[in-house]
Amino acid sequence: MTTSPPSVPAKDYGRAGRNLPAAVGSAVVLLAVIGASLFLWKSAFMLIVAVAVVVAVWELAQAVRTQGIDLPEQPVIVGGVAMVLLAYFWGTSALVTATGVTALVIMLWTLRRGVDGYVKNATAGVFTVVYVPFLGSFVGLLLAEGGAWDFEPWDDGVRAILTFILVTISSDIGGYAAGVLFGKHPMAPVISPKKSWEGFAGSTLACVLVGWALTVYLLDGDWWVGVLLGLVTVVMATLGDLCESVIKRDLGIKDMSHIIPGHGGLMDRIDSLLATAAPIWIVLHYLVF
Repeated sequence: MTTSPPSVPAKDYGRAGRNLPAAVGSAVVLLAVIGASLFLWKSAFMLIVAVAVVVAVWELAQAVRTQGIDLPEQPVIVGGVAMVLLAYFWGTSALVTATGVTALVIMLWTLRRGVDGYVKNATAGVFTVVYVPFLGSFVGLLLAEGGAWDFEPWDDGVRAILTFILVTISSDIGGYAAGVLFGKHPMAPVISPKKSWEGFAGSTLACVLVGWALTVYLLDGDWWVGVLLGLVTVVMATLGDLCESVIKRDLGIKDMSHIIPGHGGLMDRIDSLLATAAPIWIVLHYLVF
């Protein structure tokens, strides 16, 4: 008589909710790659953005497939990569044009599959284009503040990207620390049970302080712009995180994938960045540069 091996219970990471050493290690590696690309050859950073678009689209395609949605990956990926690169090299007009063309191609491409499921599949494709490459293209617009065809190692574009990344990350770090230490009142228990109002307060404090410091000392901007930047960032980062949580709950999944140790999927890490890229570009483009 044989017995089945005992089941291994899921590891409990406590209030942290994740494998913290693995999460920190992964974050350090990702930041090192980003930093190297920005300081060695800033245009290489757009290659990282393009790869991120491909991976994020793949994750979403796998996720929606659990609900019987066949997202047209090929036109979304090709159009998405074109969008982020065109935004960097040729600006907002090129981005708008590429977005429109990509949406049209997706609808035409999906025609090949026939009538059954056309609306949900084409809609998922257009939604993904807006959610990932369109919002991600504002990262290219931020980097282009220093000139897309110039390769200065420390220009306005590089400083804008550093500000964007650090202010957004400060929201996660501040919220995580305050939530773990003081979190008692859930912000949205149905959507994201671990997110608390105490965590949001920590995110707000961290974003305002980091936004103020970077705007004044790195970008040579006005202090009130830094405060505004921090407030805009914390609101949009929180909403971006909640939106992705809603998507995952609707699809019945915990993580978009498991490609990043300690974090889950790429979309689980860039949800806040996607939500803050456009607002941060607006603030910096019109009030600083």
